[in-house]
This record gives sequence, structure tokens and C-alpha cells, in this order.
Amino acid sequence: MSSVSAAHARVLSGMRPTGRLHLGHYHGVLKNWLELQHEYDCFFFVADWHALTTDYEQPGNIPQASWEMVIDWLAAGINAGSATIFVQSRVPEHAELHLLLSMITPLGWLERVPTYKDQQEKLKEKDLATYGFLGYPLLQSADILMYRAGLVPVGEDQVAHVEMTREIARRFNHIYGREADFEEQAEQAVRKMGKKNARLFSDLRRSYQEQGDQEALGVARALLETQANLTLGDRERLFGYLEGGGRVILPEPKPLLTKASKMPGLDGQKMSKSYGNTIGLRDDPAEIEKKLRTMPTDPQRVRRTDPGDPEVCPVWQFHQVYSDEARRDWVQEGCRSASIGCIECKRPVIDAVLAELEPIQNHARELEQQPELVRSILNDGCDHARDVARETMAEVRHAMSLTQT
Repeated sequence: MSSVSAAHARVLSGMRPTGRLHLGHYHGVLKNWLELQHEYDCFFFVADWHALTTDYEQPGNIPQASWEMVIDWLAAGINAGSATIFVQSRVPEHAELHLLLSMITPLGWLERVPTYKDQQEKLKEKDLATYGFLGYPLLQSADILMYRAGLVPVGEDQVAHVEMTREIARRFNHIYGREADFEEQAEQAVRKMGKKNARLFSDLRRSYQEQGDQEALGVARALLETQANLTLGDRERLFGYLEGGGRVILPEPKPLLTKASKMPGLDGQKMSKSYGNTIGLRDDPAEIEKKLRTMPTDPQRVRRTDPGDPEVCPVWQFHQVYSDEARRDWVQEGCRSASIGCIECKRPVIDAVLAELEPIQNHARELEQQPELVRSILNDGCDHARDVARETMAEVRHAMSLTQT
């Protein structure tokens, strides 16, 4: 079985702590999270252990970077009442699941992850010949499977990581999901549903297994979701029993493809701190205006009277993010005919960026003055995440015969 349908209502996503965030983070990740938190049961986490896979020699800035990042999440609108916000290292079960999954994960699966060699090439100045770096995709899998997340928002370059997580879940369920008394326990669980529902479930199961009736499968899944008398283990056991397999301990997640961020840097490249081309969410408004006023334009447009080409101008990329169709037409015509100057062209972008960031910055200032509130949000989120993680690990330990007798 591929997944437990109830799990698809849960989303998990995280960020490495890099300190204060910039517009690239906001348009590339946070705006997507803002929508997801109202549609799904979302778990958003600070991936501080992941930061150690590349920055293990200088971990001192990770706590402050994590703090600043969480403030930006909250200031941007991530709501602790709608999503669980937590820190990875404060849920030690992640490390335990990572360890246990490493016992069954073929080495070749890790070596073939596309980003493994890519990152080694990009970070040549660092010694990444470590197990931690090789195993970071498996730690990502543990992060996802810990919460039985059904959907993982990723860009196209991260789909391979989710696919590997699916393979690991499939392998784990194949090895450990077939209990010796599986069918007996499944039938006991069916009886807990009451006579009427038990009979309906059995009829639907027979229709699916004997006739391949997909509609019956869907109805049976929905029926299981409504059964308050079933434990989590019973429900997952019956999902497997329904499809003719074993018990589903770790459901397989699916990638939720996100649109690539269109937020460029000040020089037209991808916005990145390493390029020094960012606009921070909490940059001073005067600094933001200065950055935008002095950003490069079409190099062929030397004088105000020279016609330009918006397609080769970084400012045009900002208009594509912030301007409506009428404004973009004004830019195209005015630049090509030299009827507007570059500073004039930049003004609407400056105004739009400042307007977008004003409420975020106001909220951030409030949060900076209320550190106890931020700590409380994190403490509550970590407690909830750990409760969910403990449930998962109880199931995993039982399946792997690691429970005390």
C-alpha cells in the first residue's frame, strides 16, 4: 500500500537555519507555507541538525540563526495556531529513527542522490567526506516519516529525496509490516468497528480484492477514517489488510511540487546571501531603497536618452514579480523608447517592496520585544512534535521487536 489517506492531510517542511531571511525565502517558501497552513495539518521545523552536515566545524551561530529565522516565519504570518513550529534537535526521536532506518537502507541509495555529488562540488572548500553528509538524505527521510507526512512541498530538484523516502518506507513496511498474527489482529480490529460497519468493510474489501473495484477501495478507506474506536495501529493495520498487504507502519509520502521562485537578486541572479544580492525582510527601509535605486540596469543604456531592453535588465525581473500588466506595458514601452529613465522605472518597484515588507517588519519588531512569546510558541510546538514522534517511534520499535518484554 502506498500511503494512509489520513496522512495526506499532513504536510512537513523545514529550513536550515541561515539567520534572517530575505525576499527570496519569502517568495520561494514562506508564501507557500502561508497557504498550506490553512489547508493541511502543517509541521514546519528548524533543521538545525541538517546545518551540521555542512557546518559542523562552526556550529556556534546555529542557535541565533535559528531564533532569527523563526521570528521571520512568525512575522511573515506563519501562525502557531494553524501550524506546529519546532526545532529538529529538540525532538531526539529524529535521531533514533535515522539510526534505525540506516540499518535497512542500501548504501547505493544514498550515493545516487543527485544533490550528493552536486553539493560536494559546490562546497569544495569544506571537508564533506563524512557519514553525516552522505546520510543527510536519510535524515530528511526520518524527518518526513516521523510525522507520517503525506505531502512534502519541494521544488523539482528535491523530488528525488522524496522518492527515496518512499522507497525507504516501502522497504521498512515490507520487512517489518507483516506480523506473524497480522490477519488475526486485523480481524480483531474489524470487530471493533461494530457489526454494521464491520460487515460493510468486509464487503468492500472483498469487492476490491476479488474484482479490483477502486470505488470500493475509496469507500473502505473513508470508512476507516471515521472509526473512533480504532487505535492508530489498528487503523494502519486495516489499511494494509484492505489492500491485501501487511500493516502500513510508515506511510509513503508524496511530493507537493511548488512553483520555482521568480524572486531575482539585485544583480539578476538568484537571490542568495552568498551572492551578496539580497533584500532582507528586516532591512531598514532606507537601506532597501538605496539597494534598489543603485541596482544595475541595461548596460547598453548609458544615457537617459538611450533606448533600453527590459529583457536584459534586472529591474524588469522585479516588475514581473511586483507589477500588474498595465505597469509592465508602461515599462516595456517607456524603456524601449527612452521616454522613461531608469530611476523612474525603479520607483514603482521600490514602493511595492516597501509596502510588502512594512507589515512584516512591524510584526517582527513586536516579536523582538516579546522573546518569551517566541519561546512559548517554540516550546509548545516542540512538545506537540515530540508527542507525535513518540507515537511513531512506539510503532517502529514494536515492529522491529525493540520493545521491552
